[in-house]
Amino acid sequence: MKELSPLEAALEIAQNFCFEKATMKQIEDLAIPGVKPLTPKQILKIRTKANCSQDIMAKFLNVNPSTYQKWERGEVPPSGAPLKLLNLAHDKGIQVLL
Repeated sequence: MKELSPLEAALEIAQNFCFEKATMKQIEDLAIPGVKPLTPKQILKIRTKANCSQDIMAKFLNVNPSTYQKWERGEVPPSGAPLKLLNLAHDKGIQVLL
């Protein structure tokens, strides 16, 4: 059996005790991992570890290649859904995007 994190255990307990919907929403919101900003070096490392080109990485993230290039050069930071995808790739590997 998988060991639960303290947050997962609290969520399970709350579900078992039939907490009110508003309380359950607050607990569930806490269980969603946050998105952290990534440096250009971290973004480059994700791509080089995956051994793919900037164009391919842009396709994985559903962005324009020039946008992706700006992230690696540090001209513009990624945000929104692409940043979430980059965080997933950073934490779990590029295969989560495939």
